[in-house]
Amino acid sequence: MNIATNRLRPLTGAGRRLFIETYGCQMNAGDTEIVVSIMQREGYVYTERIDEADVILINTCSIRDNAEQRIWGRLSEMRRLRRERPGLIVGVIGCMAERLREQLTEGDRGVDVVAGPDAYRDLPRLVRSAEAGAKGVNVLLSQEETYAEIAPVRLDRNGVCAFVSIMRGCNNYCSYCVVPYTRGVERSRDPETIVAEVETLFANGYREVTLLGQNVNSYRFGEVDFPELLRRTASVSPQLRVRFATSHPKDMSDRLLETMASMPNICRAIHL
Repeated sequence: MNIATNRLRPLTGAGRRLFIETYGCQMNAGDTEIVVSIMQREGYVYTERIDEADVILINTCSIRDNAEQRIWGRLSEMRRLRRERPGLIVGVIGCMAERLREQLTEGDRGVDVVAGPDAYRDLPRLVRSAEAGAKGVNVLLSQEETYAEIAPVRLDRNGVCAFVSIMRGCNNYCSYCVVPYTRGVERSRDPETIVAEVETLFANGYREVTLLGQNVNSYRFGEVDFPELLRRTASVSPQLRVRFATSHPKDMSDRLLETMASMPNICRAIHL
């Protein structure tokens, strides 16, 4: 599957303007780039200026209460913006949307669209529903969705380091953690699409990638496990530095350590 033809950078033009504010982990930052790619296909133009946006999406985090409180405060500010600019669409996406969907849509919260982490393909329809006067809500979790063929639109400015999502969800169900309930079960992405994305990044001047997931070393797609995926990624070029985050101690293996030791361009770092 070839994703190399997709654009790396945001489009410019006179389309409707999309602004996204991102909170939380690098997975959320990666998801924001996927959302921009999906919305660009519908003619939206990404903007870094909230004052010129037609649609504002807040990509949320639920890992700590403080993160959620910041977003509630931000939504209060959005209500003021909506009064000043009739027709403005405000949406909450990501983990908080999944966890608190009823609270976000009740009363005058000032939220028109609510989309969980597995519903981003549906965002154009949800926005259209909101524009027609209805609430656009989709928080269905998926056991298959990985956004594998969607090339993220890179919003970073360094053009050297990039995050590449290789899997979604988590199966550990730790007593203190909300991730399995907001991001669903583990699903690994097709390794061919991962390597194709890395090749595209390298061809466009990127020289370091971080393979990203809630628990990357439990990655498995068919016969390809994480050590093999790491080897394939590092084989794109000896000039490409490769990192990964986050890994779980229970899934650390001798094969993974041997792969790291055998390839000089895999960084000597293990993020737990």
